Amino acid sequence: MYAQMVDTGVRSVKGQAEMTTEERAFQARIDADIRIEPKDWMPEAYRRTLIRQVSQHAHSEIVGMLPEGNWVTRAPSLKRKAILMAKIQDEAGHGLYLYSAAETLGITRDQMVADLHSGKAKYSSIFNYPTLSWADIGAIGWLVDGAAIMNQIPLCRCSFGPYARAMVRICKEESFHQRQGYDIMLSLSRGTAEQKAMAQDALNRWWWPSLMMFGPPDAESVHSAQSAAWKIKILSNDELRQRFVDQTVPQADYLGITMPDPDLQWNPERNHYEFGAIDWSEFMEVLKGNGPCNRDRLATRVKAWDDGAWVRDAAMAHAAKRASRQQVA
Repeated sequence: MYAQMVDTGVRSVKGQAEMTTEERAFQARIDADIRIEPKDWMPEAYRRTLIRQVSQHAHSEIVGMLPEGNWVTRAPSLKRKAILMAKIQDEAGHGLYLYSAAETLGITRDQMVADLHSGKAKYSSIFNYPTLSWADIGAIGWLVDGAAIMNQIPLCRCSFGPYARAMVRICKEESFHQRQGYDIMLSLSRGTAEQKAMAQDALNRWWWPSLMMFGPPDAESVHSAQSAAWKIKILSNDELRQRFVDQTVPQADYLGITMPDPDLQWNPERNHYEFGAIDWSEFMEVLKGNGPCNRDRLATRVKAWDDGAWVRDAAMAHAAKRASRQQVA
């Protein structure tokens, strides 16, 4: 899915005069759209930024399985159950691709997991909200995965090769997830009055957190300017958020449900939808660990890691034994 970067201030970008010879050569490669590969020289700040972003993205894919996994046994039909299970498996695969991409930057997977469990590393704030009804699974697919696609398609052009290549497959799979979610919402909207009310309730609860997924306004972003110069970030938070709103509002109109924003209106001069103010205090509270499900999500991941220790130990013992046999042979 998606992990927004946590930015709280403004940071300037180095000018050519401030750069070393190596940094100027590195920036020239990026400006020429030449991909950076793991063994290429890169500034330490570039490496750290990528580790932060890619590992946070990977954590979000894994933690994002939890709110949906809650509904596998309660899906309304065998078909819906099979589709949801396949979607959750896709998310696990996305996490593995991204952990592998981050490992090429010199960080171990164990260290990334330890950072997540300690609270040092973050994951997307959106996964700290509960799934209260089956309609929430539709809203997640439609809105959360829709926002993910909006953010991730530009990342296919990211300057770091392993990340960009991983995003190609992830975006293709996320497009199916978005359609799956919209199909659930369509079925509910065309169903009984009670089912349509479920769809409306889910939209009411997931709309604003979905807009927060893109991160804070550009004026408050710490990393955006430098990430843009390095082509780690292709479009700004506000650009992506506006594109998402413009794409999603007509979809809600087709469903026959109403956006929970009294200030939402079409601006013909700008050719965009104007939307109301986002409650960034809620966003910051969730990031601090005070969301509805923060503690639950982290506790579940820590328990899964601890419960799986014997599997990792057995796999390592098997690999060591096999390597020993090959040495003898």
